[in-house]
Amino acid sequence: MATPRKLERSLHRKHSSGSQGVTVSESSDKLRNFSRGQPTHLRPRQSNGQKVAKKKVKVINQQRSPKKEVAVTGLNYNMMSRSKPVLVMPTGVKPMPHMRRGKAQLKTVRVDKQAMPKMGRRVSRKTRLKPMARTMLYALRLLIVGVGVGAIMGTVLSVLDPATRMPSHSGTQSPHLGQNQPQVIHNTSGLYLTQEITPLKNAIQNLAIANPNLKPGVFLLDLETGGYVDVNGASSFSSASTIKVPLLIAFFQDVDAGKVRLDEMLTMEKDMIAGGSGNLQYEKVGTQYSAMEIATRMSTSSDNTATNMLIARLGGMEALNQRFQIWGLSATAIRNPLPDLSGTNTTSPRDLANLLAMVNQGNLVSMRSRDLILDIMRRTERNHLLPSGLSPGARIHHKTGDIGTMLGDVGLIDIPTGKRYIAAVMVQRPHNDPEAEKLISSISSAAYQQFNANTKVPTFSEAR
Repeated sequence: MATPRKLERSLHRKHSSGSQGVTVSESSDKLRNFSRGQPTHLRPRQSNGQKVAKKKVKVINQQRSPKKEVAVTGLNYNMMSRSKPVLVMPTGVKPMPHMRRGKAQLKTVRVDKQAMPKMGRRVSRKTRLKPMARTMLYALRLLIVGVGVGAIMGTVLSVLDPATRMPSHSGTQSPHLGQNQPQVIHNTSGLYLTQEITPLKNAIQNLAIANPNLKPGVFLLDLETGGYVDVNGASSFSSASTIKVPLLIAFFQDVDAGKVRLDEMLTMEKDMIAGGSGNLQYEKVGTQYSAMEIATRMSTSSDNTATNMLIARLGGMEALNQRFQIWGLSATAIRNPLPDLSGTNTTSPRDLANLLAMVNQGNLVSMRSRDLILDIMRRTERNHLLPSGLSPGARIHHKTGDIGTMLGDVGLIDIPTGKRYIAAVMVQRPHNDPEAEKLISSISSAAYQQFNANTKVPTFSEAR
């Protein structure tokens, strides 16, 4: 009969040769019974639960890999050497389901830990890239649309609004344009004119031919349609008091800019006093007047002293001439204080008409200042030139100029039909020739009938 020690060595050899874990468990039972001194046939019979447990162990051990079976066998072998071998079987059976559950739980945790960061990275890239791409795309679209709409609207407004159109030299275009196809004429100021009104131009030329001693310069502009008449309009004339129109506009431009206040007081100095038109020349030196009163007297009563006071307040003749050039008034310049009886100060009918057109549109001054300018010009005291050719119901805002060699008038006219047009007429004449006054009145009458929608244009004999 084998001793317990030999039986243990025999079991160890079987384990080394690759025996299954179930054989070790059964041998362990025999060893425990033998060590207790109990015969094998007297060993207690196993219950059904224990048999089931053994069957489960068999299934589990069959599914496991040989490497792990060796680990379990080694564990049982080590347990056999302990002092209490009764606990070997429960320890060998119970941890197996526990390890099975642990692996299932670890798998679930690993899936969650690995899946969540990947999803987070995908979302973060989309949220980082998509809004940036959308923003750049929308900005580009808005830029393209904005530039396109601005260019289209600017072109449409400049074509449709005749008030912002500058006339060109009469020598740069044909005197007779087609009636059915209006020609758009460009110039350095970027403003436009449409078609020249041929019947009215012919009538004015006939009036000039009938007065060979007079040299008229005429520029007429329909602010609704852009139709115009240009007869020597770009020619330079002595300005006389018509120079006060650009001075009045320069004053209100500085008011808009905050450089001048309407209620500030201006002092009349001795070197500013001038003869000719106006009553300030009779006032005491050192008398003070508000800037608004000085500007009003300069225009309504054509006061030369008030004009010189305003020239000084606006920075002097040179500064004003530079401003006139910026406005596009190529023929307009102040060279001497008022009164300029020798006629060195100059302008042209075209410059004056363009200036009123720009003011009417609000390009040089604010709309509030424009209304003040027109209100002052409406109160001009001398009404024997352009106003004399208008019918009752018409309203004119104008300024005259009168020296021995030149007579002129420039104004903005509203007629009862609602039409507004500009007339600028200057006549170079023999010294104080009274025929110049009649010619201006006749030209004004012909223009009024044309713009008042009368198809008939008066002949020279009818106008006289």
